[in-house]
Amino acid sequence: MGSMPSTPDRGSSLLRALSNTGISITYCDLEFKVVWAENIPSAWSRHPVDGKQLTDFLPSGVANDLIRAKHDVVATGVSRKLEICIPAEGGSAWFAIWLDVDRTPEGEICGVMATAVDITDQKHREQTLRTLLREVAHRSKNLLAIIQSIATQTGRHAENVDGFLSRFRGRLQSLASTQDLVTSSNWRGASLMELIVGQVGRYTADPHRNIRIEGDQPYLNPNAALHIGLALHELAVNSVSYGALARPDGHVTITTQIQARPAVPALSIKWSEGISVSSRSVGQRRFGSVALERVVPAALNGSAKLELTDTKLTYSLLVPEGSYETE
Repeated sequence: MGSMPSTPDRGSSLLRALSNTGISITYCDLEFKVVWAENIPSAWSRHPVDGKQLTDFLPSGVANDLIRAKHDVVATGVSRKLEICIPAEGGSAWFAIWLDVDRTPEGEICGVMATAVDITDQKHREQTLRTLLREVAHRSKNLLAIIQSIATQTGRHAENVDGFLSRFRGRLQSLASTQDLVTSSNWRGASLMELIVGQVGRYTADPHRNIRIEGDQPYLNPNAALHIGLALHELAVNSVSYGALARPDGHVTITTQIQARPAVPALSIKWSEGISVSSRSVGQRRFGSVALERVVPAALNGSAKLELTDTKLTYSLLVPEGSYETE
């Protein structure tokens, strides 16, 4: 009869399998000298650590934390978990470590085992999530402040509740539309072109004919996108009520230019259109003109000018560098 194949040693098989994981095991005697170690992370040591003290290959602060924890485990016989951070190439490496005592058949403690798992990726995800949550909280506060300002100014210039609700609803929809663009770009912002099309195009029968866009098309940061979007909304609503967009064949011209002024580069946005009513009808100091001349430029640290004649409306907005970038 042929001989039966020998049974593989479970211990050696497990240790070989361990090398394919992010798990490492270190066994120390009661003097906390390493008796043996398997799958040691390169962040700990690139050389064998058998026979070494923890302070020989780990940063002193980390080694001392582990030694104190091992003293507690030996004294109490109770397992313990802790996390350590080790400086590594390209950043820091994080490890979750479980400490357990090893006992003789008679029940006496004879060593301490440390099982370590690399949790660096988990820590990076947690940090990214915390950063995103702080960013969301910050932007939410900014958005709420804008909404509060819009509600206050709309109410101040509203003649009745129905008028307030109609205008306030339109301005909220404008903010929501811009916010969708900002969110879809992972909070980077929005391009000026898509902002114009989104805010003004909805009020036209044929955007290609009724909106004429000329010049540079930079990318706006979130704050600039929200406030310039609000200005475009006010101009479009005014135009539909009194100006060029009230006529099927009317059009507005939006000219943009990145000006390389000495020491102060800025984005110039100019809206112009023909109107057919007296300037008194259009130029009442309602929220629209307040937003265009005060709220929007103040939020962008820029400047603005609204000019009206009996036949033409022109709005010029100057946005300092820092609120936009060229694509």
